[in-house]
Amino acid sequence: MENLLDNIFWHALSGAQAPHATGTDDARRYAPGFSPIVGFSNLARPRFDALVPYCAPGEHLYCADWSGAAPDGWQIDSESTMFRMVWDAALPAADEVPEAVRLGPEHAQHAVELATLTQPGPFGPRTIELGDYFGCFEGGRLIAMAGERVHAGTLREVSGVCTHPEHQGRGLARRLMLKLIRREMQRGETPFLHVMHGNTGARSLYARMGFREHCETAIRVVSRR
Repeated sequence: MENLLDNIFWHALSGAQAPHATGTDDARRYAPGFSPIVGFSNLARPRFDALVPYCAPGEHLYCADWSGAAPDGWQIDSESTMFRMVWDAALPAADEVPEAVRLGPEHAQHAVELATLTQPGPFGPRTIELGDYFGCFEGGRLIAMAGERVHAGTLREVSGVCTHPEHQGRGLARRLMLKLIRREMQRGETPFLHVMHGNTGARSLYARMGFREHCETAIRVVSRR
């Protein structure tokens, strides 16, 4: 499991989620419409040239676990670090949001609108197809959601965690996360997540919930010139 975590995006894109990806034996990305994330088989020598046929000039792509100068023809648009955290606690006692709605294609626009407003990370109109996504609706509007993005081996990422600003403080996102964690553990899977370095409030919350830090790693947004 530890080895998978150290290059999690590649193992997902070349493994369980290969049907949702495109690329080569050296470099892969989620197909357009999904989250614009790339992975490399060799992080010490990432083959950006292999990605060229699969991405448009100027398209912003997210890549993690890699540092070094931008290769020829590419530029680094932004960079930071994020923490990769793994669940290290008991099975949540009960489903706290049995009324949550499983999000399907008919909810894609709702999900994209909430993600655009709250910026939980790279998100596309087909991201909710990568795993189970659940949401809370009020007055016909999606006000909170959480779901599963990356899947490699028995690891499942809890992702897309967000709440509409007008409905924060009610614990909706935390309860949706616990719903997912419970479901994953009942399937024999290990939940993990990513949180940006500067999001200290969320990192503290996740630690209190039962996540432990696995590593702090680079996260970059890159594009072809």
